[in-house]
Amino acid sequence: MDKIRVVFLATPDITLKSFEYFINSSEYDVLALVTQKAKAQNRGNKVVERNITKIAKANNIPVFEPDKISRDKEIIASLEALKLDFFITFAFGQILSQEVIDIPKFATINLHASLLPELRGANPISAAIAEGKKYTGITTMKTVLELDAGDICLQEKIEISPDMNVIELMEIISDLSPMLLDKTLKGLYDNTLVPKKQDSTKATFTKKIKKEEKLIDWNTPAQTLHNKIRAMYKINTNHTVFNGKIIKVLKTTPLEMSCDAQSGEITDIKKDGIIVKCLDNTLKIITVKPEGKGEMPASAWANGARIKKGDIFGK
Repeated sequence: MDKIRVVFLATPDITLKSFEYFINSSEYDVLALVTQKAKAQNRGNKVVERNITKIAKANNIPVFEPDKISRDKEIIASLEALKLDFFITFAFGQILSQEVIDIPKFATINLHASLLPELRGANPISAAIAEGKKYTGITTMKTVLELDAGDICLQEKIEISPDMNVIELMEIISDLSPMLLDKTLKGLYDNTLVPKKQDSTKATFTKKIKKEEKLIDWNTPAQTLHNKIRAMYKINTNHTVFNGKIIKVLKTTPLEMSCDAQSGEITDIKKDGIIVKCLDNTLKIITVKPEGKGEMPASAWANGARIKKGDIFGK
């Protein structure tokens, strides 16, 4: 069998294992990488080259960084000239036009991090945790103009444990994605895989997290807060305020224990965490990152900040 000719459209680090898998496979020829331009980071406003771009250059793979690929006629012409079999899109971050979708001989295949038609849109990994789902997964599908609505090729289910955070789930997705993409492309290439239409009546949608959503509202059920905190772990970290300082909350556990206190009130301080009253029950804060300091156990921060029972977060 001739090598299957592919071009990757991908940006963040969750895609690296898939990109490297196809580069190292003797059955594929990775002809190019299309990725988002690197952005300035940190206080120095320094532009840092993306990891996926570094890997491509190290393997002598051409890199395209369009502002908007659907409007870049020069890059479109370059991709058409490659006579490729498939586009593989995985967290690329740009909407494709029909002109771009139609470039490959076989199909433009997208890997989406949910069990479609559930959780279409830009934020499926965090959303699965925030919604308290026990399972999510990954889906390969044929790309169409409608958002995440293409025919499903293959899916793999992933269990979400009660304390799993978004980083841990991303690692699982990163590990499982290469083989699902491999099976999908080979199945379409040799005509042994028949994609199936999605049931759009069962579709649900996600949205990007807004800045104001990062502030913890203690007048929320404890389990809901726990889900939200682990869904935004170290990416869009939830925070509360104490004595005018921002306290990022990194790890928690919900307690089926209520008490006579107001929402946000500290009801107890233990060696393994700070107990805080929520709308219904209480939430144990285990790990925090206080403003201007590093990550630490919540109890250590409480001792240093001289926190006591009856103190209230958010004031």
